[in-house]
Amino acid sequence: MPTLRSGLVIAGAYADKLRRTAFAQLKSAIKDGVVKAGDVAYHVAQLNKVLYRIFVDELKVNKGDVVRVTIDYEVKPGIIEWKFDTLKIEVFKRVPDEEVENVVKSVVEKAATIMESAVQYTFEKIGETEDGDLLYVMKLDEREVGAFEVVPINAEIAYVKKGAALEPNPVIVEKLKIMTEGRSIDEALRENIEEFTRNARYVSREEAEHIIEYIKKRAVGVSEKVEAGEAEE
Repeated sequence: MPTLRSGLVIAGAYADKLRRTAFAQLKSAIKDGVVKAGDVAYHVAQLNKVLYRIFVDELKVNKGDVVRVTIDYEVKPGIIEWKFDTLKIEVFKRVPDEEVENVVKSVVEKAATIMESAVQYTFEKIGETEDGDLLYVMKLDEREVGAFEVVPINAEIAYVKKGAALEPNPVIVEKLKIMTEGRSIDEALRENIEEFTRNARYVSREEAEHIIEYIKKRAVGVSEKVEAGEAEE
């Protein structure tokens, strides 16, 4: 049975490392048509949702802490089945092994529910572009973890021109239609998180951060302020 290994990696980069490693291991399976590249990206993202719960929500691991993840898996047509009973996590910080093991055991028992449930993001409008597109930041708790540029079409439909998120997986979303059906844009965005997940392009953290900063600077008046600040420096 194959095993996915992250190796020693800082906590802020484990999602990207696991994604790249999985694609390398499953290159032949993708070529033979057993699974599609989109299937691999999706199932690794689901795994990372479980790991995010362990590292961030439970263990409070900092991005600079070093971690190591190993887990066995089975490849079936269109599916990667994670063997959570083999999940092993090492955290190189001042966290007792007993605490780590207890948290892993507790979260693994809820792994299926975590993977099926949407992450509870909130969206906050930060402005508009010169063309009237709406700009939103995405928050997880009180942390900004993403940004989106949205074009309202009518009362029923909105169009996500471009967006990116950092957690639990770095992703970029482009050219995605969402149904608002009379709801506010922020509510429609929040309730379409799973749609984003299935249509996202999984990228490095640096790529996602670049898109987020680009979108935030698109707000009318922001670019001028940034340039003025840089000139003063």
